Amino acid sequence: MPLLYFMKFIIPVLLIIGFTFSCGNSSEETQNQSSSIDTSIIFGNKGFEFPQLSAPAKEQAVHWGVLEDFLSEAKNVNGSNYQDLRNRSELLKQYSDSLLKNIPDTLNTKPINSRLLVLKTRSSLLFQTVHQASIDSLKVQNSMEELNLAVKNLIVQLNEKFQKDNIDFQRKEDEENELKKQQRYKDSIMNLELQDKKNKKV
Repeated sequence: MPLLYFMKFIIPVLLIIGFTFSCGNSSEETQNQSSSIDTSIIFGNKGFEFPQLSAPAKEQAVHWGVLEDFLSEAKNVNGSNYQDLRNRSELLKQYSDSLLKNIPDTLNTKPINSRLLVLKTRSSLLFQTVHQASIDSLKVQNSMEELNLAVKNLIVQLNEKFQKDNIDFQRKEDEENELKKQQRYKDSIMNLELQDKKNKKV
């Protein structure tokens, strides 16, 4: 009889101990899997080239310091292993938040705002994807590609903004020059008429 009680007591204890060890092993396997992914898989495209900022856009980027930081980090994140990507994605998320909150007045347009909003979303999604408990390499890679596209679209939009400003400025200057030319012509006609009247009086 005591043996029966002993067996009833010991079996659940053994089951609990066995379950605890199996969970521990599973956790170790996950950590091992995570550390193997850290070094063996490279994410993004190391050779990816973003469009160049035009000269006026570069000048603006100097005053909008966080843009330079963001673009530098976005370039460097390509070709990162898992651990680097976790660290860099956090920086990208912070920079993209700051970009949206501190837009210079000259760049505060709907198209640029829209591109910055997409950029912030893509940075946040990348951060979430690489900080999940289980790593999905395909999701991480797709998230990287979406971020690259968002950065590219922002640069294109910035260049277009300055190109449009330049065209508008040139058009305005041409119109002003044309008005001056017309005024000079009118002035010369008036002078000729005045001279003609003087000559007739003489």
